[in-house]
Amino acid sequence: MINVFIGYDSKEKIAYHILSESILRHSSVPVRFTPLYLPNLKDSFTRPRNSLSSTEFSFSRFIVPYIMDYKGWALFLDCDMLFTSDIKELWDLRNDDYAVMVCQHDYIPKHLSKFGNQIQTVYEKKNWSSLMLMNTDKCKQLTKEYVDTASGLELHQFKWTDKIGGLPLEWNWLVGEYPYNPNAKNIHFTEGGCYFEKYEDCDYSKDWFNIYTNTVKIQL
Repeated sequence: MINVFIGYDSKEKIAYHILSESILRHSSVPVRFTPLYLPNLKDSFTRPRNSLSSTEFSFSRFIVPYIMDYKGWALFLDCDMLFTSDIKELWDLRNDDYAVMVCQHDYIPKHLSKFGNQIQTVYEKKNWSSLMLMNTDKCKQLTKEYVDTASGLELHQFKWTDKIGGLPLEWNWLVGEYPYNPNAKNIHFTEGGCYFEKYEDCDYSKDWFNIYTNTVKIQL
């Protein structure tokens, strides 16, 4: 069983469901989904939202090890993604030497805004935390209190561990930052999902809308 935690944002609800469907469609093993929906996390996560937070799950992602009781592995994903390959291939890359494994992007964003009008913040290790394979028993620094009080950079730049493993970039392929790649295994609409009018013609939009159309269709 693969434990998958997906960030849930009320302004892009559809993203959660289409990502989940894309994972199910390609997975060869059972998957258990948990949405990081703030109203359901009141006992686990009490950090107030920062004005610079572009999503409702900007920081709640780091509470995953606490929710898992620091036992076993879990996968966190931003909601604005689309899997095109078997999630088991990613899961099989786990390495117990590390506390967390991520796609180690090295780039400067091309645009000053995202999601239409949100400020695009620039910092070292940007987008590393958008997909995290977490070895939760080695993430005990991420206590409820630490996640509630640590700075954004402490969390997103992984100041809480030096045991960071790398994953192939194809598992977190940044639309609008990287060129079109037919071999991308997980597509990340990091500047804005194609469900926003401004980005409806971006790379891979047809792939997203194909799954959307088939998901909302009732087959009798």
